[in-house]
Amino acid sequence: MPVGILCAGDEELAPFLPLIENCKTAEKAMLTFYEGQIRGAEAVALFSGVCKVNAAIAAQLLIAAFGVTAILNPGTAGGMDPALKRFDTVISTESCYHDVAADILTEFHPWMPSVFFPAGRDLLRRAGAAVSRTNPAGRVFWGRMATGEAFITDRDRRRINDEFSPLTVDMETAAIAHVCYVNRVPFLSIRCVTDTAAHSGAGQFEENCARASRIAADITLSLLDELSGQQ
Repeated sequence: MPVGILCAGDEELAPFLPLIENCKTAEKAMLTFYEGQIRGAEAVALFSGVCKVNAAIAAQLLIAAFGVTAILNPGTAGGMDPALKRFDTVISTESCYHDVAADILTEFHPWMPSVFFPAGRDLLRRAGAAVSRTNPAGRVFWGRMATGEAFITDRDRRRINDEFSPLTVDMETAAIAHVCYVNRVPFLSIRCVTDTAAHSGAGQFEENCARASRIAADITLSLLDELSGQQ
């Protein structure tokens, strides 16, 4: 059964496309899905476009139309923890929304015990093995990611850090985790930092996106080796 590789942007997906063997494409919901093998693992890869709804559409289609047994979310993020530097990578242990009221998730569907979507335990274990073999550029951290639909201002940064203490922030991770949670499909996000409080703004993202995407992709490819038994 295939693994889903779901990126937000085309630049984040770009490192994977030349590696897909026996590639065929399918069009659904105005999205292009690339099916084939990557490093011996059956995979379906795409970029969804930015924002929670786009990511959720793509995740649900990967599960319902392509039957993926796990979804990996490689890409980029903004660093929230002061310890993080540009081109450090964070692997999600859990994720949350920073712009959704908590009781929407705990008092209504999907009636969660908390606002945090857990990452897949086996994926985390295998990611640990993958990182130990990869020697990735930059440091690797493990922890919480927060999702919302805006670049973060200094005022937002303080609020989000006070409420959620995430390592990183982005616009898709929790939405994909949400879809995986209700479908009982394991999920893991691998995000490399493009901007921080010290180096903030859309310009930093654009300048650093390609390099950060490559770093996240390298770790993800090593994880695919683990999943396909090629380690």
